[in-house]
Amino acid sequence: MIGFLIAGLIIGALARLLKPGRQNLSLLATLGLGLVGSLIGGTIAWLLGTGSIWELNVIGFVLAVIAALLLVGSAEAMSGRSRT
Repeated sequence: MIGFLIAGLIIGALARLLKPGRQNLSLLATLGLGLVGSLIGGTIAWLLGTGSIWELNVIGFVLAVIAALLLVGSAEAMSGRSRT
């Protein structure tokens, strides 16, 4: 479980680094978005037949970062504030 939390934090941090501009997200928000992104990416990878949702693999990791990137963008859009 701790490994899952650390992976979620890394995935959330990567998503924030890849997203242009500045995001005013807390560490907990980054962790949460990373965890949700990792679940989404793991589920899609599992549906593609690459292994279990709980296994760490390259396809699942890439899909998790993409999902977290989309979630960071959505969180930024929902905040209603323009950040340039």
